[in-house]
Amino acid sequence: MTAPMPAAEELAMAAPAGTAGGAEMDNPRSPLLAGFAGSMFLLIGSLGVGWLAPVSELRRMPLFIWMRAEASGVALSIVLLAVGAMLLVRAWLRLGQIVHVWGSQARRATLKAVVAWGLPMMFCVPLFSRDVYAYIGQGRLMVEGFNPYENGISALSNYFQLGADKMWTEAPVPYGQLFLWIEQLVVWSTNVHPEASVMLFRLVALAGVVLCVIYVPKLAELHGINPHRALWLTAANPLFLTNFIASAHNDALMIGLALAGLYYSATRRVVRGVVLVTLSIAVKPITIVFLPFIGLLWAGRRAGWLRKFTFWALTAILSLGLLTLMALVNGFGFGWINGLSAPGSISIWYAPVGLIGMVVESLANSFGLDGTVPEGWVFGAGKLLAVAIVGWQIFRGDYDRLMRRLTLAFAAVVLLAPIIQSWYMVWLIPLFAVTGIRNDWQVKALYFVVSFFMIYAISDQLEVFPYLQTEDLGFALALARVAAAVTGLLFGLYLVFWDPRTKYLFRKAGGAVVERPVI
Repeated sequence: MTAPMPAAEELAMAAPAGTAGGAEMDNPRSPLLAGFAGSMFLLIGSLGVGWLAPVSELRRMPLFIWMRAEASGVALSIVLLAVGAMLLVRAWLRLGQIVHVWGSQARRATLKAVVAWGLPMMFCVPLFSRDVYAYIGQGRLMVEGFNPYENGISALSNYFQLGADKMWTEAPVPYGQLFLWIEQLVVWSTNVHPEASVMLFRLVALAGVVLCVIYVPKLAELHGINPHRALWLTAANPLFLTNFIASAHNDALMIGLALAGLYYSATRRVVRGVVLVTLSIAVKPITIVFLPFIGLLWAGRRAGWLRKFTFWALTAILSLGLLTLMALVNGFGFGWINGLSAPGSISIWYAPVGLIGMVVESLANSFGLDGTVPEGWVFGAGKLLAVAIVGWQIFRGDYDRLMRRLTLAFAAVVLLAPIIQSWYMVWLIPLFAVTGIRNDWQVKALYFVVSFFMIYAISDQLEVFPYLQTEDLGFALALARVAAAVTGLLFGLYLVFWDPRTKYLFRKAGGAVVERPVI
């Protein structure tokens, strides 16, 4: 069945003069190999500065001992990690740059890139985040009979040996019922073996990656957007691959299920779509934002307000009923609602709301006041503004732009939070790609966002052993982070200003716009 929204007009991109036989693209071998080399560098570098559980048997292997306990091994790991990550960025940019016509050849090259660049990451020591060890701890809570919505992993004996960040020691689980079952199954089947558990969680994330690969092109076609370019923007994106495979984030399954649900909802198989989005909510509840827009898709183009409210109610009843059934089966209810408040209580400097909150807090403290109070007001204002934007996108706008309205609403929830993690941005990239990222400032903004978050990830999450540190207990870790950041930043500056191939991608171009999105 055809989509309920007309295709947006797309400008075809003709092959430039002088290409051999009007080929769709140049030989992709060079960027494919460069990206594979970058991914291999990540794999090797992860042995030295990736996150290992304290109880891991790998810590006793000679190679790991040298790379993690000797300064030369740690230095080599940092350089490989930084260079490898930025090599992936360059390979992704170059792969898109050698395409003349976004056709079947570009699709095949993109799929090869996803496999070649993603395969080494399947065997990395977890990079850029250690949330996967929190998943193991939460799964162990389930196996041992604790309620993970009421107990942090500190309720477990020897919980510190699991390798999770200390923030999880008392924090309630913010994940839905489906992911709790996945955590429980993984830990039960591996008997809490850290490496085996990480690999199974990676396979779960890989399922989400596969769903994205399948449904991103399908959703793009519904909007008249070139599906092959949308796939390249999303699935071959190094931010996508590192966060979903190297880090093994459950966000991969969340967004994969949500995209599948959107596709079926947009093609009039709405019950199936609601079920899939509800399963996405049962991984991470943030995708509950999708439900009002699915209700509008279900109501149809010419629906009046009575019909809209009727189908909003039907969507809510179906989704809430399924969530309630799962809550009754696992016996934990809707405890994840309490866990949702945790991310809003912390901030980070590059999030606009977080930065404003930090500045306001600092100013208040300088006058002898309690700065946390006005900081809380800023965070609250950001949430209220996000809710207002979501409401506006739900109640106002053309039916033909419904998926773009959803994208803007979801972006408001992410970008107006006091903390923005790199994997939060990966939630948004597929949605913007399938509704159109023009070949102008929009795609350049994506290039900068990807480059920034890759450089930040390189320096933010490194495991450097305490016994490498000297008088100042933070010196070695700070030095490692600075070295990683400088290496990544220099590579990034090279791509933007000096690389004879990629520097033109970051400058204003007078060429034709590749796509005109539904906005």
